[in-house]
Amino acid sequence: MNAIKRFLSVLLVLLTVLSLCVLPGAAENAAADEVTILFTHDLHSHLLPSANETGEGEYGGYARLMTVIKAQKAIDPDAILVDGGDFSMGSLFQTAYPTSAIELRMMGAMGFDATTFGNHEYDYLQSGLKGMLNAAVASGDPVPPILCANYLPPVEGQEGYDADLWAAYNAYGVKDYTILERGGVYYVLFGIFGFDADACAPNSGMVFEDPAEKAAATIKAAVAECESTYGVHPVVICLSHSGTSDGKGEDYELAEAVDGIDVIISGHTHTTLREPVQVNGTLIVSAAEYGRNLGVLKLTKIGNDVTLKSYELIPIDENVAEDAAVAALVEGYKTAVETDYLSKYGYTFDQVLVSNPYTFDTVDQVYATQHESTLCNIFSDAYKRAVEQVTGKKVDVAITASGVIRGSLPVGNVTVSDVFNAASLGVGTEGELVAIYVTGKDLKNAIELDASVQPLMKSAQLFMSGVEYSFNQNRMIFNKVDYAMLQNPDGTLSPIEDDKLYHIVAGMYMGQMLGSVEETSMGILSITPRDENGNPIATADLVNYVVKDENGNPLKEWYAIADYLDDMGDTLDSRYAKTDGRKMVYKSLNPVKLLRNANIFTYIVLVLILGIITAVVFITRAIVRKQRRKRAAKA
Repeated sequence: MNAIKRFLSVLLVLLTVLSLCVLPGAAENAAADEVTILFTHDLHSHLLPSANETGEGEYGGYARLMTVIKAQKAIDPDAILVDGGDFSMGSLFQTAYPTSAIELRMMGAMGFDATTFGNHEYDYLQSGLKGMLNAAVASGDPVPPILCANYLPPVEGQEGYDADLWAAYNAYGVKDYTILERGGVYYVLFGIFGFDADACAPNSGMVFEDPAEKAAATIKAAVAECESTYGVHPVVICLSHSGTSDGKGEDYELAEAVDGIDVIISGHTHTTLREPVQVNGTLIVSAAEYGRNLGVLKLTKIGNDVTLKSYELIPIDENVAEDAAVAALVEGYKTAVETDYLSKYGYTFDQVLVSNPYTFDTVDQVYATQHESTLCNIFSDAYKRAVEQVTGKKVDVAITASGVIRGSLPVGNVTVSDVFNAASLGVGTEGELVAIYVTGKDLKNAIELDASVQPLMKSAQLFMSGVEYSFNQNRMIFNKVDYAMLQNPDGTLSPIEDDKLYHIVAGMYMGQMLGSVEETSMGILSITPRDENGNPIATADLVNYVVKDENGNPLKEWYAIADYLDDMGDTLDSRYAKTDGRKMVYKSLNPVKLLRNANIFTYIVLVLILGIITAVVFITRAIVRKQRRKRAAKA
């Protein structure tokens, strides 16, 4: 009997040990969930593929993107598909944004589970946003939920309240967050709008709340709802239009400041993250702009813990076949744009304007360094020519900025669509040209702005037609320009006279930027837009100075460029094969070049530096004398 008891005791111990060794692992395997997140951001109305600037190959296109999405969903049918905002503004399809909501209807057809607002969703102002939301609902087509927690219209009682806009929001169902279930896994998805995105949407009329504070409050409410309703802790995904830069940036700061975010889909900065950025338990991912890649993030979820399993950016290029159904939808919308918009200008979508044998800057190269750009020379020259033709008035200077260049011109055939993609940015409508006047002093300040502010703000680099200037990057900030002259139509040069008025042309974005120069330069520089009589123009009144043709139609930036190229004949003008010296950038420590044409700012700084040096010398001499006296006294 005792032997049996001993045997049973030993057996019980063995079973207990085995259970400790085996059961936890089995439970762990049973509780593990595989999660797949497919994502895009900054699609910018790029429904069609775009040619690479080199002339070799293509990128993007919704029909090709759909093929890759379907392939990934065949691997994991429970994969979710989300977007990080700026789904509009960037191609000819944007012209139907306020009336047809093409972008949202396409995303609905492709099965997107959610998106968020980016700053460019406000380019058509509140009226355009309202129209887009109502058009999406009226279409009856499936559309993705729009999530945005911290960037909403003013509520009743606040300045700018618009009951019709709120009605459009409510009809569409715009909300802070949503809870989604796929394959037994629950997700909390919410949208966040960043500081820089807000700065890039000055006319949105929205109320901006602190991203970190609102994200924390949204996560708390959404997770509590999910746990109380479904009894599980969700995967928390933030659709953020804030961005990263060199692995840091606003979304890094958001993840650092807010606990409980598993994944941030990071839009706005057009970043390509080849590996996720990990901070505070959060994975930050980005897949580049214009549908260049489909991001595929795979996670393993065990209980409340989420870990990275794999990450991939799948290129969307000419090697990917088009999905027939989506391709047919895109073609239908393309025909509608030709009928409703392009026909007014006498152009078609794919009409070839000119053959281009030259490789121009990419957008990244335009931003990267201070330099003269043949691409941007074409743009500013086109603006100058177009306004002179329409108004019959001589234009002294035309200006464009790196921040409004959205694409380059490809090698080979350049189409109407290519030009529109490159110059699609606008306020209220596609970019419109404004004609104003500035004093010579303010024109010099604009040139100095280009020289001094670009290192601090890449989007502020200017490119001009009608002036020739140079600057030394080693000179004092706000006094880097050492030479500036006006280029006359006959090729001769004239001094820029401080008190004389000069006729200036720029896009509306650029015009508004000129009015904010004083703030940008901390009050050191100022540029005041004026009418032909020299009276100051308020920034809000620049809309009254939009250039219009004989039929009263606003002159568009893209149209000015298209018409310029179209008139060149079969091949692009050879003078754009290289730069022509209108903007000369150099570095020199030669004292003569450092002080040539120095302004009062440089001399003030020099006096301060000399004063500091003098003070240091006097203090040093005083200390030396004191030490000598002490040594003499001891001796």
